[in-house]
Amino acid sequence: MKTSKRHEQRSRLRIIYDILRVIGEEEEARPTRIMYKANLSYDRLQKYLRELTRKGLIVEEKTEDRMVYRLTKKGFKALNEIRNIERLLESLGLSF
Repeated sequence: MKTSKRHEQRSRLRIIYDILRVIGEEEEARPTRIMYKANLSYDRLQKYLRELTRKGLIVEEKTEDRMVYRLTKKGFKALNEIRNIERLLESLGLSF
């Protein structure tokens, strides 16, 4: 049985979750770290980082000579809510 392209790609929600999770686990994460741990291309990562910053879920900070990202309170709340959704879906035998 051939898997459709739609099922091979991660959902937008899953990508956002992966980015927020990486930043949350690291407390502050550099773009390269997020890129590798969230399995995203540089261009795609930049697009999501800009969007998440605009929406107030993450903040960009320059420390010493490097750029890092941190979750905001709103970002932590979103991460926890997505985790709750993930647990609910798993209990129903579904995934996102």
